[in-house]
Amino acid sequence: MRANDWPLPFWIAHRGAGKLAPENTLAAFRLGAQYGYRAFECDVKLSSDGMPFLLHDATLERTSNGQGVAGQMNWSALSRLDAGSWHSRSYAGEALPSLDALARFVLANRHALNIEIKPTPGQELLTGQVVGREVLRLWAGSGFAPLFSSFDPLALKGAKETAPGIPRGLLLDELRPGWLGEAQGLGCRAVISNYRLMDRATIAQIHTAGMKALVYTVNEAAAAQALIADGVDGIITDAVDRFSPV
Repeated sequence: MRANDWPLPFWIAHRGAGKLAPENTLAAFRLGAQYGYRAFECDVKLSSDGMPFLLHDATLERTSNGQGVAGQMNWSALSRLDAGSWHSRSYAGEALPSLDALARFVLANRHALNIEIKPTPGQELLTGQVVGREVLRLWAGSGFAPLFSSFDPLALKGAKETAPGIPRGLLLDELRPGWLGEAQGLGCRAVISNYRLMDRATIAQIHTAGMKALVYTVNEAAAAQALIADGVDGIITDAVDRFSPV
């Protein structure tokens, strides 16, 4: 991947296929692809023995049959959990995927990927470092790379340390004081905010700073149309069945 390349198209499927399949599972990414999506967002954290795997929450209860803090379990135990039954019976037995497994899927299909680094509290820097190293290994020789993003600056710092050439985006759920300088200081290529925070003036600020402006999670047509008119560079959506990515 060349330094100036941007890895993502405009439309990005949230956690694979939004809410249509169990989030952050390979089944979700396959379903999102069936709707025509070629770019996906996912959440990655570390098991207790250092395996990067997909899960949004710090704890397991909401999206699996496991209990407790996910990052305190080893990968052997995590890989045996049922991460599909909570969503619907048709996905019973769906596993938590490792980053390695997801990489095989997206690379085989030449899909783009936004990896949100979602560390277990207290493992922010380490998670960024490990995910950075693993992405360099998994995407080596592919000619393209994912985008890293995180709400946590330490996680982005860790990814920058081990994979400086992989582009980064700062995630924001509020426009806190100094947010733009923070993104610049981390060498980010993008700012990715809650869509309610993004307007024409904010997009212009981000563009003037030489970065792209992306938003999450847009599920209504009116909001998407307004953001497109304001000049946003990318939309993350759950509504893969309603928004055509073409």
